[in-house]
Formats: sequence, C-alpha cells, structure tokens
Amino acid sequence: MIRPATPADAISLIALAEATGIFQADDLAAFGGIVTDYFAGNLGSDHCWICDDDAGLVGAAYFAPEMMAEGTWNLYFIGVHPIRQGQGRGGALLRYVEETLTTRGERLLLVETSGLESFAQTRAFYLKNGYDKEARIRDFYSAGNDMIVFRKVLPIPQKARI
Repeated sequence: MIRPATPADAISLIALAEATGIFQADDLAAFGGIVTDYFAGNLGSDHCWICDDDAGLVGAAYFAPEMMAEGTWNLYFIGVHPIRQGQGRGGALLRYVEETLTTRGERLLLVETSGLESFAQTRAFYLKNGYDKEARIRDFYSAGNDMIVFRKVLPIPQKARI
C-alpha cells in the first residue's frame, strides 16, 4: 500500500536509506536531517514523502519542486529494502510519484544518480521506466564519480469530457 509518510515513519525512513547501502555515513546524516526537517514542517508544503507499507515500511520516495522552474520536480530519493527489491515496488512508487505530479499539472521529473558501475542497476531502472538520460556532469560527486541526470516529460492530464 502506497501512502503519505507520517512522523511515525521517520526512524523507518532512515533505516531504509541505510539498508540500501548507497549512503556513506555523512550522506546518511544529511538524509536524516532532511527527514527531520520535513516532519518539522521546515521544507514547505510541496515537498512530499510517500511510503510503501506492507506491515512495515519496505519502500519510500521523496520528491520536491525545482526552485526557479515552472512545473519541474526532482525525485531526490526512491528506495526499496534490498530483501524486497525485484518485486515491482520501485516501479510502483515511481508511477505513483509521476501520477501525483501529472494530476497536479506538473511538466517534468528529474532524477540525479551516480555514474559509478555500482549504480548501473539504478540507471537501468530509470531507462526501463521511460526516463531519458539527459546529462552527465563529470567528476561531480568526487573525482571519477559522475552525476547522471535523467528526465521524464510528464503527460498532460486529460480534461474530463461532458
């Protein structure tokens, strides 16, 4: 069941991020700060956390608008617990984000990820889900660790016919 996150999910969100194994210790601390700020109301009302809850949090996504751009959003985090990966949960979370933004009339969804070989499966996930590889910024995260930006144009919502 995909649902909005609540403050009671904060510890589980951090645990999920840690379980994915993609965060270094300092990145995990920053992630925890984002979770804390979100539930404290410090990030604004348009930021959104959603959870995949199956008798316990197994996946989550966090997305927010791009500042200074009209209708452009960033998917800052999407993750599924490693023991639950490969079950279509990540794709379901991604579709939920896209549908939410489409309903709101938003235009674009951007995703940044690493160019390291260890992120090849992540990049394949976005390509499989209809994202275009839009840009590569060499040595962005560190020497030899490029940032890859994916982009998806969201469909224009259909108006109800009378």
